[in-house]
Amino acid sequence: MSVTVAGSVGAAAQVVLVGAGAPLLVGLMRQVRARLEGRAGAGVLQPWRDLRKLMRKQPITPDGTGPVFRVAPLLPAATALVIAAVIPIATTASPLDGAADLFAVTALLALGTVALALAGLDTGTAFGGMGASRETTVMALVEPTILVSVFALSVRVGSTNLGAIVTSTLHEPQRVISPVSLLAAIALAVVTIAETGRIPVDNPATHLELTMVHEAMVLEYSGPDLALVEWASAMRLTLLLGLVANLFAPWGVTGASMAMLPLAVAAYAAKVAVLGGVLAAGEVFMAKLRMFRVPELLAGSFVLALLAVAASFFLVGT
Repeated sequence: MSVTVAGSVGAAAQVVLVGAGAPLLVGLMRQVRARLEGRAGAGVLQPWRDLRKLMRKQPITPDGTGPVFRVAPLLPAATALVIAAVIPIATTASPLDGAADLFAVTALLALGTVALALAGLDTGTAFGGMGASRETTVMALVEPTILVSVFALSVRVGSTNLGAIVTSTLHEPQRVISPVSLLAAIALAVVTIAETGRIPVDNPATHLELTMVHEAMVLEYSGPDLALVEWASAMRLTLLLGLVANLFAPWGVTGASMAMLPLAVAAYAAKVAVLGGVLAAGEVFMAKLRMFRVPELLAGSFVLALLAVAASFFLVGT
């Protein structure tokens, strides 16, 4: 019973941490970019102010759209919260740990992307269709790479459960410096950038026709609907950066220990903040790739993931 209670509290803490901390991560990344570009910046809390402002506005639905357009913002936010509850963010003792399967988590990520792509098509606008086409192209290359790169880590564990992979790394930390982990980490880092729409794959701060991917699909949203989309996007960024951190540096993740839970939450927040700051700093010195160059980058990451799988079977065999 104590294990169940501790796991339930840990799962609830994970949801609160991701839901409340995701806009702060976006604010931190914007602040890092602003400082490196010689600007003062709006502050770390500005994304929360933006969400509050959007929630007070009246939603506007374009003529001709159907239920898909109205329901779509709920799915990315809902799937992000479900993922936050099941994956090992701060604890591996969540009652939902059995659902933290690699394939299930990847399917939930894809579900949110598909929902927004369908909403972009439902508007019937040129921007919506263009953004949906580009987003599905990126998704078709990103999702297999996520599956293959994490599968490479699961070979030595014998399970695709993310909690089992994290626990195994905690027990045998020397695996972090193996060729398998190195190849998988590079592949997963590249697709994380693509999945969250960051430079060099996409630029979340632009509204130029030739460069928009994610923003093109959500141009028709306003008010609370746009707030949901922005919040869901921030949560996906937080989850993917945290997943990269915990798969390859899981120190701080606890089991069924209530006493260690605050430390685990703080460790996760620190790791995600560091990764977010590094990503934001890198964006200052990088330019966005041309759209036809993006598949080449993602195909390269897929090859690295395949090499990680091959190396994992070779190392297990030896």
